[in-house]
Amino acid sequence: MAMSVGSPDDDGEEQMNSAINTTPLVDVMLVLLIIFLITIPVVTQSINLQLPKERNVPTQTKPENVLLAVSKDGDIYWNTRKVPDIESLVADLKKEAVKDPQPEVHIRGDEEARYEAVGRLVVACQRAGIAKVGFITEAPPNQ
Repeated sequence: MAMSVGSPDDDGEEQMNSAINTTPLVDVMLVLLIIFLITIPVVTQSINLQLPKERNVPTQTKPENVLLAVSKDGDIYWNTRKVPDIESLVADLKKEAVKDPQPEVHIRGDEEARYEAVGRLVVACQRAGIAKVGFITEAPPNQ
């Protein structure tokens, strides 16, 4: 290795080196790249599941089916009649659950309705003993 001791006409002041040393920056970036390459496969692994396939089944409206709706404010409607509370809904659903054959319950939820309101309907159906609960949606526009 060579060492520069300065020129004879140097006043003893060292000259400033204005070049940026990028070697530490490159070293840090390579270490980060290796860490990310090693950790990404660990993050993307998940449990092997068989997810349900999408089906679009036209609604078969039967007079005995129960149609429940949830507005964006969380109000519950049985057909067009507003239900005052969950307990009266469960009582009405219990009357329907004892029929043979048991009617299906179709739930329509406003797109701005909270999931909590729809979840309360599903729990009410479960408490009443309803076996079949379906969700009514609009088909996406064909593009």
